[in-house]
Amino acid sequence: MSSLNPLSQFQSLFNKPLLLPLSQFPSSFIPKTSFIHFHLSSLPRRVSVSVTPMNGVIASSTTAEKSKKRNPGESKGFVEEMRFVAMKLHTKDQAKEGEKEVKEPEEKTVAKWEPSVDGYLKFLVDSKFVYDTLEKIVQEPAYPSYAEFRNTGLERSASLAKDLEWFKEQGHTIPEPSSPGLTYAQYLTELSQKDPQAFICHFYNIYFAHSAGGRMIGKKVAQKILNNKELEFYKWDGDLSQLLQNVRDKLNKVAEEWIREEKDHCLEETEKSFKLSGQILRLVLS
Repeated sequence: MSSLNPLSQFQSLFNKPLLLPLSQFPSSFIPKTSFIHFHLSSLPRRVSVSVTPMNGVIASSTTAEKSKKRNPGESKGFVEEMRFVAMKLHTKDQAKEGEKEVKEPEEKTVAKWEPSVDGYLKFLVDSKFVYDTLEKIVQEPAYPSYAEFRNTGLERSASLAKDLEWFKEQGHTIPEPSSPGLTYAQYLTELSQKDPQAFICHFYNIYFAHSAGGRMIGKKVAQKILNNKELEFYKWDGDLSQLLQNVRDKLNKVAEEWIREEKDHCLEETEKSFKLSGQILRLVLS
């Protein structure tokens, strides 16, 4: 891993249709003997309208929607859509699927990667603050869907607490959370109260990025400054691949309740997730 950018890095009250006589519409538009079906299960975000005269269906507003081109990965579930968007935000140096062009100085590949213990401690402390926030949000959910993500086995807060205690026993001073961690945690808290789709985007990218690129970075740091010690941050109880699959299933289940616009809104938050995570990750070299 030559760069420090994050790596492969959730019903309506009515279900019955309401039948309205078409006598309310101009006779030149539709025969008065027809009825128009407003499916209230879709209101107010979208309305599916079908006009059915005596001799059959004339038109449906869903035709255009059905004919839309599918997003990459959509056929496999929403998590695959999120993964695809996340991979595109990598550079070619980071992933073969990457498409991101390097524009900012902090996005450039680090020529000489020299982490420090003090910088790594800042990274671990800020990471713990963010994970503390995520775990509190799902334990005290503002939206019922968040409760799906309690006790997934991916939680990192307790493991990070053990690691920081180990550093303290080695004689290191544990710093207070710094601006990157405080900023991200506050942002997550605000999102969780008002924007569940955007919050879920961050939830996915934080946990899944750590299970992939995060582990690679941890191994590299251990080689450089920790005499190859493996921290608890990079250990999971049980089979990690199965834990990740369980969470994928939960994410897909939650996203099934979203309309397309809400899914797209979630995907659009990916770049923000990468930016805020990257600010914490860069603490390793501070």
